[in-house]
Amino acid sequence: MALNGDVEFHIRQNFPYAKLPEAVKKALGSQREWEKKVFKFSVQNQLRWRGNIVRTVQKDEKQYYEQLIQYSRDHLMLFPYHLSDVIIRKMRYTPFSYYLQIMQDTMTAEKSYDSLPNFTAADGVRLMGIGRNQYIELMNQCRSKGKLFRRGKPINQLLPSRPVKDQRMESWWVVFLGSVTEDDVKMCSADEVKVLDSIIDVGPRVAGHMDREVILSLYNRGLIYFDVPLEDSDLIQVPPLEGFVMNRVQGDYFETLLYKIFVSIDENTSISELASVLQIDLQLVKNAVSVFIRLGFARKLNANVSRESLHPTWHDSSTKKVTGPSLLDPLPVAEAADRAAGAAAAVVGDGSAITTTSLGRELSPLIDFEGSGAFDATVKVASDDPALVSLPLTQTSSGVRRKRIGFLFDSTLTAFLMMGNLSQGLKSHAVTMFEVGKLANESMTSFLAELDKVDETSTSEGAEGEAQRYFDHAIVLRHTLHFLRFNQSMAVGDSSEGGAGLDLLRCESLNSLDPASCSRLLNKNYSLLVSMAPLSHEIRPVSSVTPAHFGPAIAEVSSVWFKLWLYTELQAGPPSLLLVRGTRLRRLPTIFQSYKYLIMATWGHDPSVVATTNVLLALNDQLAHSAVLLQGYGTQPEGDIIQVPFPLGEKELHDTQPFTRTTPWCHPAVRRAAQCVDLQHTCGYMSILYTGSSAATRRPHSNSTTHNIQISMGSLATKKSPTVDDLLGMDGLAADSTDGKSTSSLCDTPTTNELTTMSDSFVEKAGEWVPLDLCFGVPLFDSLLNKQILEKIVEHQLGAEKSLEVLLKSTRRLSLSLQHFISMNQDTPLGQDVPSDALPSSVGTVTDHVSDIPLPTRPLMFSGGKLAVYKH
Repeated sequence: MALNGDVEFHIRQNFPYAKLPEAVKKALGSQREWEKKVFKFSVQNQLRWRGNIVRTVQKDEKQYYEQLIQYSRDHLMLFPYHLSDVIIRKMRYTPFSYYLQIMQDTMTAEKSYDSLPNFTAADGVRLMGIGRNQYIELMNQCRSKGKLFRRGKPINQLLPSRPVKDQRMESWWVVFLGSVTEDDVKMCSADEVKVLDSIIDVGPRVAGHMDREVILSLYNRGLIYFDVPLEDSDLIQVPPLEGFVMNRVQGDYFETLLYKIFVSIDENTSISELASVLQIDLQLVKNAVSVFIRLGFARKLNANVSRESLHPTWHDSSTKKVTGPSLLDPLPVAEAADRAAGAAAAVVGDGSAITTTSLGRELSPLIDFEGSGAFDATVKVASDDPALVSLPLTQTSSGVRRKRIGFLFDSTLTAFLMMGNLSQGLKSHAVTMFEVGKLANESMTSFLAELDKVDETSTSEGAEGEAQRYFDHAIVLRHTLHFLRFNQSMAVGDSSEGGAGLDLLRCESLNSLDPASCSRLLNKNYSLLVSMAPLSHEIRPVSSVTPAHFGPAIAEVSSVWFKLWLYTELQAGPPSLLLVRGTRLRRLPTIFQSYKYLIMATWGHDPSVVATTNVLLALNDQLAHSAVLLQGYGTQPEGDIIQVPFPLGEKELHDTQPFTRTTPWCHPAVRRAAQCVDLQHTCGYMSILYTGSSAATRRPHSNSTTHNIQISMGSLATKKSPTVDDLLGMDGLAADSTDGKSTSSLCDTPTTNELTTMSDSFVEKAGEWVPLDLCFGVPLFDSLLNKQILEKIVEHQLGAEKSLEVLLKSTRRLSLSLQHFISMNQDTPLGQDVPSDALPSSVGTVTDHVSDIPLPTRPLMFSGGKLAVYKH
């Protein structure tokens, strides 16, 4: 892989073979091999012949471009618009001809429409008008029908002969002359000849200065082509996607670039700044953005030609929006209303300005909180109020650009919004969230308006099962977004300017960026990150210290390792067995015999509940290709789980009431967890499970064994653990030391009497309830739990600078302790000293794949409050 990177670097830098480093020459073997790689890389990346080293390998320019077009067409890539001056003007090969040939080849091979990559399919729809339904109809017409061996019409007779008549075109685009022959001129009208002559005489012209209908006619015949001019300082806006085709991802260089720019672009970042953040060549970024604009997936701000200079035929069309940007037109005023609601909710007195939903009324303390934003409020603002409309919503009154809050989600949320059939308008937003990887603050008002259409009462009466789950998520998501957006209590730093705007960010899209680019992007645009909880185990969560993050400290916190670490620290939890890939069990361990249902979690996947009677076959099947965690669950498939929301206050931590369902924070496991994990300066919830087995909560007597399980503590308990101070090597970041104790545990080590008391407390007061999991972030699956956590965020002022400073320290302590725990329970340790790059850095870190989390190398069993190596 390193060699390929070196070779690509030297190709892009136009190194001749004679000047290559000796190491690269030796790896290549010969100059011929170098020339093959140069040609292949150039064609795959659609490089221009002139100005690149490929011209020394392929001497014939025309032949090179023919091979480039053939390769691009065979691999279903987007038309290389950045090479239009050569391919269209010199080779007389238009985008319409290109996609027509792709469509014909696809239909001839009788492939599914889904075989077309997303952007290729979208551009094909734009030019040919052939979408999924039209493709199916054409395939039905050309397949055999009637008598045997009798086929329908030939494919080339079914496909259109000219592009779609009403093409998307902006007045500021530049018109260039295509390939025009004398025969073409003879077939043109007088007006068309006049336009062609003006382009020949004057050169490329702005489209808005000429007759729109004439330009479209010339374009549809391939006599002219459009260029989308972009400057380094241009600002780009991505509205909710309209007309996007969700087929499949191809993975070629340009598609990968498009998705990277999709999640990174915003209307406050210029093109040159974007190229700097992503460390990508500026011209490549311009090429990608111009494609977005052609397809209608983005628009350039302040790009309109002055109305006085427009040709009269553009006056009507200049106000007509072809695609998604129309959704954004009313947003500045509506967004100003939301900002005004957040800043003035506590002082509005006429009563007519505020409207709330039922859950909004339940959270009225959030609105009454001094200086906080309204949770679910709107304020009536006159649309012609110049003070609100003219104020840039992304800037402070001093002109400094204001950072936003980023709400991190995974693809499960977009699936709920798309599959739930909640509202027609929600689908375009859900597609944007999935494909773009972001829904910007500018689109948030229209998104919230669509969520408001999901009526809480009618949906709860008419929906059942999974459908009800979709509705619940949409409703809770709406309240969460209203709370986070423009809420002064969440403002990091100076809150005098009001709360911050809100962007929705998909974790998988952020993970597509390299760690350094992602860190620069997050630090540039966001003052605070808040994760959805729980995030899917199938993705790598975003880990960040700056900006501050209410979510998993590091990726390992969302893994199986964190559960085992938590149980070990608390000396309590359900019986758990972590098995290495390749293991086979002939019988279940006796610790699971009292359970009718178990939790089975394949490595890197979300857990599922399985019946004990069927688990062995499924377990061995999964163990053939993955590590598996098996845990006791209970006697009912639904389970009985209590969620304990945090942050917790001093009053709750010192509450002397007995543990009940109404006082879950009084459970001994919660008290002890507060010593190990900072439950006061971040948000989330702790799950406590009723196992239905008292044996799960009792500590075993010494020397207890069974006939088929031998627990070997080995060297696990005798290893000398360094203190947190030793691991950190930093002043002020370690927890307070306790009388010279040497331990990597974040909890105080209890005495024998304390252990006995704790054990009795678990049995007598907490009964058969044990800690199951601890999740960081804001949950969307439970409206009551969501409401409690949001109330606590305001009550404990988590957005305050002092609170975030404490969170930084506790995040590092947790990261160190968990990393050290993993290394101590591996046959091949990660290292006695935890490397600094394994921790969240001061600029944030993002790793691209869940596979980077260390796999288990030895089977481990947690039972009776202790973790041990399992031998079977």
